[in-house]
Amino acid sequence: MAVAQEAEIDGSITMSEVLARFPGAKRALFAQYHIGGCQSCSYGDDETLAEVCERNENIPVDEVIEHILFAHENDRKILIEPADLVTALQADPAPRMLDLRTREEHEAVALPGSELFSNDLLQEIFGNEDKERMIVLYDHTGDKVLDPAAYLIGHGFTNTRALRGGIDAYAQEADESIPRYKLEFED
Repeated sequence: MAVAQEAEIDGSITMSEVLARFPGAKRALFAQYHIGGCQSCSYGDDETLAEVCERNENIPVDEVIEHILFAHENDRKILIEPADLVTALQADPAPRMLDLRTREEHEAVALPGSELFSNDLLQEIFGNEDKERMIVLYDHTGDKVLDPAAYLIGHGFTNTRALRGGIDAYAQEADESIPRYKLEFED
């Protein structure tokens, strides 16, 4: 299965489409151009990429697209496929599994050996974890996991991975015994 749906991108694409197709675009746009990080540089979901570029010092759309695609390729390197995680879980030591979901979700269903992420756990990892050990972060559908994974990588935990598609993809593709669920506020 493909890691991410490859899609055409041009100036006419809306920001909601950009973020759906390229989940790390929000982080990439803010880091490179300071777009989207605060009220003065925010954008609307229905605003086009060209409109956002024009309003932010007329940044060339082609340059922004190139940056989004470059960041997307780097994000893809962080992802781990559900089938590859099955193999990694059999290694010694197994990856440290960090669940970024709510306590209620974690208590209802979790991946084997996972720990519910918290600030206390983060401090324990920073103080005691081997920086070479694989750390795998996951959420429900994989849409909120790249930023925390990049954060750990930026702090020297270079073997950190983000589960592509979250626990939902893992349940569909790697272990059908794990119950799937839908949150009330999801589409």
